[in-house]
Formats: sequence, C-alpha cells, structure tokens
Amino acid sequence: MPGVHISLKAEKVFELFGFPVTNSILATWAVMLLLTVGAWLVTKNLKLRPGKLQVAVESIIEMIYNLFVTINGDKTLLFFPLIATLLLFIMFLNWFGLVPGVGSIGINEIEEGHKVFVPLFRAGTADLNTTLAFALISVITIQVVGIKTLGKEYVGRFFNTKSPIYFFAGILELMGEGTKVISFAFRLFGNVFAGEVLLTVIAFLLPVIAPLPFIAMELFVGFIQALVFSMLTAVFLSLASTSHEH
Repeated sequence: MPGVHISLKAEKVFELFGFPVTNSILATWAVMLLLTVGAWLVTKNLKLRPGKLQVAVESIIEMIYNLFVTINGDKTLLFFPLIATLLLFIMFLNWFGLVPGVGSIGINEIEEGHKVFVPLFRAGTADLNTTLAFALISVITIQVVGIKTLGKEYVGRFFNTKSPIYFFAGILELMGEGTKVISFAFRLFGNVFAGEVLLTVIAFLLPVIAPLPFIAMELFVGFIQALVFSMLTAVFLSLASTSHEH
C-alpha cells in the first residue's frame, strides 16, 4: 500500500557503543522509566492513613494478588513479584504503542534507493526479541522452581526409565516445555503486532475518527494479552511446584 511502511522486525534508530538501538528498545526503556518513576512517587511517602493515590494503587495491587491466590494458593506470596511484574510490564508495553506519536514520529532513511520512514518508537511487545525474552524468563523460572521445590521428582517427569512408555511420555513432556517458549513468545508478539498493523492501515485510510474504536479495542487486547501471559506463568509455576501425589 503506497505511503504505508510496515516492518516485521524492529528498526535500528542509532548505535550506542557499537550496539544497535532499535525503536522497540527505546519504547521498552521509556516504559521502564515510567514504571520506575511511578513506583518511586507512590512509595516515597507511604502512610498508615493513605491518600487517594496510595489507596488506588494498593487496591489495584490487592486485586491482582487476590486474582493469583485462586491459582497459586499459599505459594502466591513467593511467585507474586514475578507474575505481577510480568502483568504490569507487558500491559504497559502493549499500551505504549497506542500513545499518540508512537509510530508516527520518526526519521526518513534511504533503503534500497527508496525513502523509508522509520518510527522513533515501536511497542516493545511488537518485537519478537522482546516477547522471546519474556518467554525464556517465564519458562526458565518454571524449571528452576520445579527443581528447587520437588528435586528428583520434577526431573523424573522428563527422564523416567521405569518402562519405554514412561520414557517416551517423559520425552514428550520435555518437548512440551520447549514449545511453551514458542507459544508464549509468538502469541504475545502476534496479537500486538497485528493490532499495530491494523491501526496503521486504518489511520492511513481514514485518519482522526476511524481509528478511535480500534484504539479502544487494542487497549482491551493489550490488557488481556498481559493477563493471559502472567496467568499461564502462574498456572505452570503452580504445576511445577506441586507433587503428582497432590
């Protein structure tokens, strides 16, 4: 489509000490800064008689905690820092791509003899590298928790030599753990990237008014995708740390 440039991979904006910095990295840094400053502002003056901001934030955190209690039970406190961070970080990364100017502010570069527009920011989760990193963090943590909690019993789920059937079933389960990485990464990337493409095309065809309903839909999708990712992580953490006897 003339005038619309859509790139599957994140585009390099500049280099820092020889390291290529892409527009998705810039967006991720911006969200990290936003969350860090926000957390500092909320926690710097905690009071026993909280103000409206503290009450609002504590209510949100309590609601998230109670949600994961239904999955992790008495282990929620142990897993909560990871799964809550995944939920909030992924959600804000998804939403950052909907901020006005993201995707429309950038620079023009010459690529293969053609002028190509490179946006300065791109939603971090619209980059497969970012979603793959989240997936690896999640799956590796699940394995560490399983081994630390159950030890040989957990390893025996994948390497069971009691019989050929158990051995074959263990190999299949081990392969299943590997496919979790692919499933986590591509589900999140596919939904966020597809939403960005949809908004880009709609904004090009019918600017200003037409994209508004789709922006509202993407806000909802961004939240749901973050919730699905964190809840699946919570479920797999619970399964990995629970003995087969229970």
